[in-house]
Amino acid sequence: MQSESLLLQLKEGTTSMIPFMSNKNCSQCPSLFVATIFLLLLSLFLLASCETKSPPTTRGKDIKIVATLYPTYEFARNIAGNLARVELLLPPGVDPHSFEPKPQDIVKIHSSDLFIFTTKAMEPWADNLVKAIQSGKPIVVDASEGLRFITSEPEHGHRHDKEETIDPHVWLDLENAQKMAENIYKALVRIDPQNQANYQKNLKNYTSQLAEIDRSYKEQLSNCPKRVFISGGHRTFGYLAQRYNLRYLSAYGISPDSEPSARVLAALTRQVKREGLRHIFFEELISPRVAETIARDTGAELLQLRGAHNISREEFSKAITFVSIMKDNLQNLKKGLQCQERQ
Repeated sequence: MQSESLLLQLKEGTTSMIPFMSNKNCSQCPSLFVATIFLLLLSLFLLASCETKSPPTTRGKDIKIVATLYPTYEFARNIAGNLARVELLLPPGVDPHSFEPKPQDIVKIHSSDLFIFTTKAMEPWADNLVKAIQSGKPIVVDASEGLRFITSEPEHGHRHDKEETIDPHVWLDLENAQKMAENIYKALVRIDPQNQANYQKNLKNYTSQLAEIDRSYKEQLSNCPKRVFISGGHRTFGYLAQRYNLRYLSAYGISPDSEPSARVLAALTRQVKREGLRHIFFEELISPRVAETIARDTGAELLQLRGAHNISREEFSKAITFVSIMKDNLQNLKKGLQCQERQ
């Protein structure tokens, strides 16, 4: 404002600031006038430089993101980088099917800028939370938007009563995982457009990692003599099997309340022997009881295959990554499918 006032006075020809200009007999007036004008211009420059300017809008660390599941938590963390605080709603070590949000969880969601969930089939409790959120804050992101879901119907022909037919484990198809990351990126740019370039760079780096793992799966599973794998857990790996042209059998259905019958267990046992399989898979955070029964009846060994819904407390403290989980899954699949290493 000071610089504007000085400039205005100069424009209007005000001489009160330059008293010697009123002295018509001043022999040094021309040189003094030039010097004064120079000093005034210098003052204007310095005042303009010192004026308080509003910084560009940069949200940065004050952005708070809440993700319901570990995969979306990981995607958001990698895309946001150090420009946001990302929290996992699901406590480490808890199965998402049986999780029920507490009052403090609801407060956490409503105080966030971005709330990320996947599907009603995986998180039925999240559906009610989303309906309760008013327009504005937080922005709600369905990370599975635009994905094509597959139905999950056990190949052994047994339908569990009230079994859900939509398979919600979309992130185990690594192409889907990349699309989910893109959905999260779009939402971040919506609330923090000033940092779009940073988010875009992070997205490119992360999806490149996912694409590289996807290529590894395709290449390293293509020469496996066995094309079927059996899990003693829930039907979690339908997307993974479909992506890499594998057959997949499970003891349980999708529903956490489903239980395998004696007929199903007998059918899986026969299948293991018929296919000549040496390994039975079990999931993390779920009792391996059924897998152990099949392994005992067939002489097969147990291998872990992770659905990556969530991780244990110990793994969370070690900051284990979704990428490392998928790499471990590949190694165990290669062993279970009796793959030959490429020369």
